[in-house]
Amino acid sequence: MDSEDRRLIAQYREGDVESLSTLVEKYRRPLFGFILNMTEGKGDADDIFQETWFRAIRGLASYRQKNFMGWLVRIARNLVIDRHRRQRPGVSLDARHEEDGSPLIELADRAPGPLGRAATRDDISAVALAVESLPGEQKEVFLMRVQAGMSFREIAVTQKVSINTALARMQYALTKLRPLLRAEFENQRETP
Repeated sequence: MDSEDRRLIAQYREGDVESLSTLVEKYRRPLFGFILNMTEGKGDADDIFQETWFRAIRGLASYRQKNFMGWLVRIARNLVIDRHRRQRPGVSLDARHEEDGSPLIELADRAPGPLGRAATRDDISAVALAVESLPGEQKEVFLMRVQAGMSFREIAVTQKVSINTALARMQYALTKLRPLLRAEFENQRETP
């Protein structure tokens, strides 16, 4: 744990609430980004972000780990998994309204629309869609490494696997992402 985190945690334990605000602000972007990419939408991400901090605050008195960000990501990951387990679809995707026979549920197309074709938006959307297509464990490793900045050792501990498994999952993720993104960016170069 870096010395600033150690100092802020010690100050919070002594009753300085502002030090907690500093910690939250320091880790807000990478933690929220990780959660947002692991959940269905901003509402879910907001809820899990808040619950992550509530749990972290409750456990801060006994916190003894080396990497504060890794600890936060583990808490968030467990909350995402718990939420996913609790959310079972209650309606069939084939269900229809009785009145007009229209679909009860319509799935949104995640592809960017024609108006959203600005270069940076396209790049971000292409990467997000490609990452979304990864299997769960690979997506998780990729986001922990790229977005949360965790080491492979920390990822292995969080996922409860060997470091070789964590490295392999990252390699598989990159192997799957390369052709998807290569094709996307070649198409962008060809389109005026």
